[in-house]
Amino acid sequence: MNPAYVTDASGFTGFADRVIVPRDEREVVQALREAVAARTPVTVTGAGSGLTGARVAQGGLVLSMERFRLLQIAPDSARAGVAITLLELRDAAARAGQFYAPDPTEITASVGGTISTNASGSRSFRYGSTRNHVLSLRVALMDGRVVEYRRGDKVDFDVPAIPLPHTTKSTAGYRLQPGMDWVDLFCGAEGTLGVILEAELQLLPLPAELFSGVIFFRSETDTLAAVDAWRSVAGLRMLEFMDRNSLALMRPSEPAIPGDADSALLIEQEGDDVEGWENRLREAAALTDASWFAATGADRERLRRFRHHLPEVVNATVIGRGFMKMGSDYAVPIECNRRMLAYYRQTLERQLPGQYVIYGHIGDAHLHVNMLPATPEQNRLCGELMTEFARHAASLGGAVSAEHGLGKRKRHLLNIQYSPEVIEAMKAVKRRLDPLWLLGRGTLFEPPV
Repeated sequence: MNPAYVTDASGFTGFADRVIVPRDEREVVQALREAVAARTPVTVTGAGSGLTGARVAQGGLVLSMERFRLLQIAPDSARAGVAITLLELRDAAARAGQFYAPDPTEITASVGGTISTNASGSRSFRYGSTRNHVLSLRVALMDGRVVEYRRGDKVDFDVPAIPLPHTTKSTAGYRLQPGMDWVDLFCGAEGTLGVILEAELQLLPLPAELFSGVIFFRSETDTLAAVDAWRSVAGLRMLEFMDRNSLALMRPSEPAIPGDADSALLIEQEGDDVEGWENRLREAAALTDASWFAATGADRERLRRFRHHLPEVVNATVIGRGFMKMGSDYAVPIECNRRMLAYYRQTLERQLPGQYVIYGHIGDAHLHVNMLPATPEQNRLCGELMTEFARHAASLGGAVSAEHGLGKRKRHLLNIQYSPEVIEAMKAVKRRLDPLWLLGRGTLFEPPV
């Protein structure tokens, strides 16, 4: 068996008895029927860019969707098979003068994977998560049916209301609400309720003008003041953060980072507001002359690669040391952004000084902490800190997963955010659609005994 089918980008690995690569939905349905008859667990796999182990089987059947590669671009929408990557969708939409608003960092992620986790990314600051941009889903169910669910098609059984975190982003467990759409139920379900085959996705017109930049600051105090001042800027669709440790980790491969830069913000605004930004940068005491600005599409692509390079370096560093990626995905209410960052910083400087980076979606109060352990003892400490951070985020009204999902590696965090009664309500939905508990076994919930 190709080991690529039983691992993900975090370094988490598993095993399977068999891999099936269906050519069409008929073969998907046949595989599911055979699995039900034999009581065989089924794990759906996509591009493998996930970080939580949801696509990593722990036995049973792997169902790889790599052949589902339909891509049709229409005015205002795209029809995409689940194997289409975000890069392919971006380029095809751009040729038609359009774009797909969700912008997860990993552009090689598949459409199916991003729907499965309700992924978001840098542009979620303005446009929200994947769920907001899905118009319809074609899904193979465990009872042998293939159903097309359109936006507005309501779930045909009673669904309770569950308490949601006070954040702009959350993808921990099922987002249950009375009268909810089927589309919203499958988005973020992490492959545990059905096999998504195709999706119809909303496209938007490409903006005529964009102002993009990587803005450097001498101090984190100045950076955080700029975040608060710029959050309300009209048309701003990206407000991303890199701390001093992030810049230090990047400097060997990015020597143009100014030596006196303590931290940075990555911004992108739709529209032409150069004069406005000149004033904002001056008022924020930014290192304007040393900052980077994009005048062309090629420049914007350079800034995108810079943003993407940091998690690549982090992953390579941790996996190269023999450990799995140890990164947080917690979001808190906007008003708690500074408190959560201060808690991260104080705790890490006390227990793991210099061996961590903090970066990500500061506009949504959704920062990623990535720890860089060098020894097994430090790796164990990192695991303990991740749980501590999750508890603190939840205590502030936050979410224990904002965009990556929980998968198998982080399923224990669901108990931090939700009560046993809420989790049981989620399990009741799981049993209704997958009564034998075969699909995505071990993802989100402990496997049944």
